[in-house]
Amino acid sequence: MESAPFRQGILFVLSAPSAAGKTTLIQGLRRTPDFVFSVSCTTRAPRAGEVDGREYHFISGDEFERRAGAGDFLEHAQVHAHRYGTLKAATLEHLGAGRDVLLDIDIAGARQIRAIDDRRIRESLVDVFIMPPTPVELERRLRVRGTESEEQIQLRLANAREEMKAWKEYRYCILSGTPEEDLDRFRSIMKAERTRSSRLV
Repeated sequence: MESAPFRQGILFVLSAPSAAGKTTLIQGLRRTPDFVFSVSCTTRAPRAGEVDGREYHFISGDEFERRAGAGDFLEHAQVHAHRYGTLKAATLEHLGAGRDVLLDIDIAGARQIRAIDDRRIRESLVDVFIMPPTPVELERRLRVRGTESEEQIQLRLANAREEMKAWKEYRYCILSGTPEEDLDRFRSIMKAERTRSSRLV
């Protein structure tokens, strides 16, 4: 009798403009931990309550540069004077063991991952874009948060308009609705990708 087929892990990459619903979606996904949430490296200092290896791997600027130069990152970027990067070896270890990985990154990071010349990454990649339902709803969500000034809101709206142009680069695009609808749609994508026969060996 043949043994049951083994499925390689899937690299789920999730991107969205600010206030499109990504953070709420990730919180919902975390309630059913059937995947590994990627822990990035960063050069910024830990904030109160953050634990090294849980929220981030906190490393020095010199260590980050060394790892970037050695090709240790799937993607990396500078955000607000600090560096952030996703470790390639840890991701490949999870995928090789059949564990799915969820990666929350921006469109620039997603482009870096798509450009990686590694068959294991290319075959495991499933990228998903969360699209705000309308520009008006996006602005409403930003204002409801009450965390940004008017100048910051306008900057985020301008950035969002540019980011929304990239939705066709992704395999899937979810038009954001309620948090429950977004979660159901993303879970449907996960379920479909996990049952693809081409993923079994």
